[in-house]
Amino acid sequence: MNQYTINTMSSEQTCQFAERLARLLKPGDVIALEGDLGAGKTTFTKGLALGLDIKKTVNSPTFTIIKEYHGRLPLYHMDVYRIENAYEDLGFDEYFEGNGVTVVEWAHIIEEQLPSERLTIYLYHGDHDTRKIVLVPSGKRYEQLCKEIFS
Repeated sequence: MNQYTINTMSSEQTCQFAERLARLLKPGDVIALEGDLGAGKTTFTKGLALGLDIKKTVNSPTFTIIKEYHGRLPLYHMDVYRIENAYEDLGFDEYFEGNGVTVVEWAHIIEEQLPSERLTIYLYHGDHDTRKIVLVPSGKRYEQLCKEIFS
């Protein structure tokens, strides 16, 4: 399995990388975000929102599980950290197969419900505000997406 890595030196650079990625996203794309608390998952999602021309302020949907934003494409932002039953049917598939981009923070919690083809992004803390961002594509669509963003 291929993986692609970028190091960012600030939250602004993390956001800018996500914004560039978002400009390549299409309806039905699914991004699984993984990382410890404070690793930058919501910052990354804010960058995606900018790249999707979303004007509304993006914040973590920790207590609501799903927030929807509208721009060039809809953004379905999920935070599944507080889900107690990973197999509970909350209608995730409707989002995954919808006409927008779905971003799932703490995606491993609902691993069985995620589509097999997706882009998994791992965010790791570095010194101060630096981050190591690792993209792991699953499927041809996401492999091509990674090749484009890293070319």
